[in-house]
Amino acid sequence: MTKNPRDLRTEAIVLRRTDYGEADRILQLLTPEGKKSVVAKGVRREKSKLAGGIELFSVSEVVIHEGKGELGILTGAKLVEYYDAFVKDIELIEMGGAMMRSVNARAEQIESPEFYRILKQSLQVMQKHAGEESRWKDVLRAWWGINLTRASGEEINLNFDTDGEKLLIDGNYYWDEENAALGKAKSGRIRADHIKMMRLMAAGPAELSMKVQGADDLIDEVLYVARCVEKATKI
Repeated sequence: MTKNPRDLRTEAIVLRRTDYGEADRILQLLTPEGKKSVVAKGVRREKSKLAGGIELFSVSEVVIHEGKGELGILTGAKLVEYYDAFVKDIELIEMGGAMMRSVNARAEQIESPEFYRILKQSLQVMQKHAGEESRWKDVLRAWWGINLTRASGEEINLNFDTDGEKLLIDGNYYWDEENAALGKAKSGRIRADHIKMMRLMAAGPAELSMKVQGADDLIDEVLYVARCVEKATKI
């Protein structure tokens, strides 16, 4: 069978589903190739072959026929990973939903394959660590904020302070929101271990941040910085 050049076969995460007409749905999909808006025809009918492949909080293999219009047509969908932890934890639903809404808005304005990578990793971490008593959710929130900022085209400054000097291993710092950098302060609560953790988050996968020793004691300051930089690049 000859492959249709207008067919895109890829992985996808469903960001949003909207009922359309009698049996169709409009889907907002996040893929490694960017955000795709598609129509899933007849998907709400009982015997639809597409229905099982477009679950929320999951990863699917999809085939999208891309025509001349703004909407592609979903011609195939197969569930690859389903994260059932979300069914059991309302906080995870709220956390994952907030991430999806945020990345949905950004992907509308910015083309970046990183959006798919960080959302998929975040969902996998939530599935793996659901039910644990450590502060892993705050660690993930911080990793998300730092990496969402990077995916949006902004690098968090973790090498120089507000005076343009290299950060010192024995220095005390605070986050200067106006200058988007660390400022020196004798009473600053951000120190070398916090900076090291943020650098790890910026450079490594989400799961690696879950393994940082003493993360529960460091996360308050790290999360504050992550939220500041995410807010500063909010669309």
